[in-house]
Amino acid sequence: MKSIIPLSVVGGLTLALAGCAAPAAYKSRSDLVTDPAACTAKRFEVYFDQDQARLTTAAREAISLTATQLQGCNVTKVQVLGLADARSGTPAANQSLSERRARSVAEALAGAGLPPPAFEVAAAGADGAVVNGVNDPLRRRTEVVIEAAPH
Repeated sequence: MKSIIPLSVVGGLTLALAGCAAPAAYKSRSDLVTDPAACTAKRFEVYFDQDQARLTTAAREAISLTATQLQGCNVTKVQVLGLADARSGTPAANQSLSERRARSVAEALAGAGLPPPAFEVAAAGADGAVVNGVNDPLRRRTEVVIEAAPH
């Protein structure tokens, strides 16, 4: 049952607080807030500007957030796949761009604390960028999959 506790009288109005009875024992924050999914597989994509392999601010934030979420976890595998679209450039140039994108993401992940021995870095160039005759500009990205488990 709720109880109403008068707080004060201001200009003839009574301010009140309605509440429930307090629990017998308070729990600590760590007892109440747990994240059992923190040490599970993570998948995200890092997008790039056209013809660029430089990480954007959003990319750096995504990498940092993921590394923070995985602190204290056993990271067993980090897969990084660089991609490019077929909108411009030769197949060789797109392959090179994909490789640079994958390397920049892998270096940032390692710099954020993920274990480099777990890395598998690959690049696909523009292969597959044209789907049903239409160029897919969303290929200007790097796909990242991280396998992690609790210690």
